[in-house]
Amino acid sequence: MQQSAVPELAHTHTRPIHWVATATAVAGVVALSSVLQPNPATAAQAAGPETKKAPAVTAPPDPTGVAFPIECGPVKALVIKKATGDLDGDGRPETAAVVHCDAPMGTPPDGVYVLTRSADTGRPRVVATLVAPKERRSVTDFALRDGTVLATLLGYSTADVPSCCPDTKDSVKWRWKNGAFARSAPADSHTV
Repeated sequence: MQQSAVPELAHTHTRPIHWVATATAVAGVVALSSVLQPNPATAAQAAGPETKKAPAVTAPPDPTGVAFPIECGPVKALVIKKATGDLDGDGRPETAAVVHCDAPMGTPPDGVYVLTRSADTGRPRVVATLVAPKERRSVTDFALRDGTVLATLLGYSTADVPSCCPDTKDSVKWRWKNGAFARSAPADSHTV
């Protein structure tokens, strides 16, 4: 029989100290794994090349700094009322804003505009004019409920009525229908 050139290795015979070291290492791994947990599992799959992510909910467009289609001369356009909500059913909020010129005297006519975020830049932009300032209307009550823009418009029956004293009052609403905002006026529209 030939003798091994390598002396007998000490670790080939198990001793109690080996079992203690192994148990300590396993306990350390278990303790560390209880501290370092993976993220919680979700039922949704990660987006891959063949799946699409749902659009993220974004903040409603802020009308501050938007170039509204209103001529104000040397004064600036002023947002006096705003309301936000999903008007077209796409899951992203829009902003409806009442705007007029910041005139030092008189009652400037209001414009009502709908803003959305640009798909490419994310910046707010005007997508619809619900009331143009040239209609000479003032907006009093203004709200957005269930995808509908609601407003009370004060106006003038003729061009002879002074700007100080509107003599018509209409409660109107706009709703997104067939790719555009449709205006309807309830039966309670009347002359003041």
